[in-house]
Amino acid sequence: MKDLTRGKVSKLIISFALPVFLGNLLQLTYSIADTRIVGSFLGEGALAAVGSTSTISNLIIGFLLGTANGFAIITAQCFGAGNTKRVKKSFAMAIMIGTVVSLSLTIAGVLGIDAILHFLNVPKQLFEEAKQYILIIIAGLGITMFYDILAGVMRAIGDTITPLLILAVSVILNVVGDFLFVGVFQTGVWGAAAATVLAQFLALLACVLYMIKKYEILHLKKEHFKKPEKTMLKNMLNSGFSMGFMSSLVNIGSLTLQTAINRLGQNIIVAHTAARKITEIYMIMLSVFGQTMATFCGQNMGAGKIDRIREGMKLSVLYTFLWSVLVMIASYTLGEELVYMVTGTHSAVVIKNASDYLKFDTLFYFVPSLISIIRNVMQGIGDHITPLVSSTLEMVGKIVIAATLVPMFHYTGVIVAEPIVWFVMVIPLIIQIMRSPVMKKK
Repeated sequence: MKDLTRGKVSKLIISFALPVFLGNLLQLTYSIADTRIVGSFLGEGALAAVGSTSTISNLIIGFLLGTANGFAIITAQCFGAGNTKRVKKSFAMAIMIGTVVSLSLTIAGVLGIDAILHFLNVPKQLFEEAKQYILIIIAGLGITMFYDILAGVMRAIGDTITPLLILAVSVILNVVGDFLFVGVFQTGVWGAAAATVLAQFLALLACVLYMIKKYEILHLKKEHFKKPEKTMLKNMLNSGFSMGFMSSLVNIGSLTLQTAINRLGQNIIVAHTAARKITEIYMIMLSVFGQTMATFCGQNMGAGKIDRIREGMKLSVLYTFLWSVLVMIASYTLGEELVYMVTGTHSAVVIKNASDYLKFDTLFYFVPSLISIIRNVMQGIGDHITPLVSSTLEMVGKIVIAATLVPMFHYTGVIVAEPIVWFVMVIPLIIQIMRSPVMKKK
C-alpha cells in the first residue's frame, strides 16, 4: 500500500504512474495482438471485421473501466482519511453495483447485437465475422468488470505493482492463446476474442487470490454487503457513473464517426483501425497521469491537503506536454513503420491514410493532455458534472462532423474531427477548474 498524502509530490506521482503506464501498455497489447495476429493469419477482410466493431467494444468496456475507476476514487478518499471500515464498505458496494451493471450490459448486448451492427453500417461481407467476435467480448463483460474493480481498489490503496504483474502474465497468455486459437486451431476471428476473455479471467482469479492472502483491509464479510450507507451509495453512483458515462459519451461520438467510416470501404476501415490502435498507444501516457491524478487527488482530498492537489496537477500537465512532443516526433519519423507494425499490410492506401491521421492529430496533443489531467482532478475532488459536460460536447461534435465533414471530405473529415472537438471540450474544464472553490482553499 502507498500513502499519497505524505512525501515529495513529484516522486510519488512518477512512482505511482510508472506501473500504471506499464499496465495500460500491456492492456493495449490485448487488442494489438488481436489486430496483428488476425491480420497476419486471416487477412485484411477479417481485420476489417474486427475493426468495424472496435468502437462498440471500446464503448462498453470503456464504460465499465470508467465506472470501476470512479468507485475506486471513493475508496481512495476513505483510505486517505484513514477509515478502514469505510474502505471495506466502499469495496463491497463496488462489487454489488458492478454485478448489476455488467449483467445488464451483457443481456442488452447479446439481445441487441444485430441491431447494433446494422447501426454501425458493418458491410454485409464482414457481418458474420464481426458478430462472432463482438459476441464473445460481450459475453465476457462480467469478467472485465470485476477485474477492473479489483485492480482499481488495489490502486486506490496505493498498490500499482500487483495489477501490473498480474496483467503482464495475462497478456502473455493472451498472445499465446491468439496463436493457438487463430494460428493452430484455425478458429477464425472468434478465437482471438476467446483468448482475450480467457486471459482476463485468469487475471481476475489471480487478483482475488492475492487480495485474500495480502490485504486484510480488503477482506469482506457479510455485514459489509448489508445496509448500504445512503451517502456513500450516492457518492459511489455519482463518481462511478460520472466517469463511466464520461467514457461512454466519448465513445458514442467515436461510434457515430465509425458508422461514417464504415461507408468509406475496407481500405479506410483498416487504415482507421491501425491509426486508432497507434493513437491508443500515444494517448496512454495522458490516460496514465489522468488515472494517477484521480487516485492522488482522491487520497489528498480525503486528507484535506488541497495544496498537494494543486502541485500534482501542475506537474502532471508538464509531464504530459513533454510526452506529446515525443509522440509528434514519432509520427513524423516512424509513422508508416508503426502502421505496418500494427497491421502487417503493404497497402499504400492504408499506410498513407493512417500515417496522415497520426501526423495531423499529434500536432494538437497538448489539448487532450489538459483535458485528461483536469477532468480527473475534478473527479478526485468531487466535481462530477463538469467532466460530463465536456464529454457531451465531444460526443455532439463528433456526431455533427460524421454528418457533415465526412460526407464532404471523406477520410480528411475524420482526420480533422478530433482536434476540432478537443478545442471545444477543453473550454468548460479550464473555466471551472479556475473557479473551483476547492482548488482555491489553502
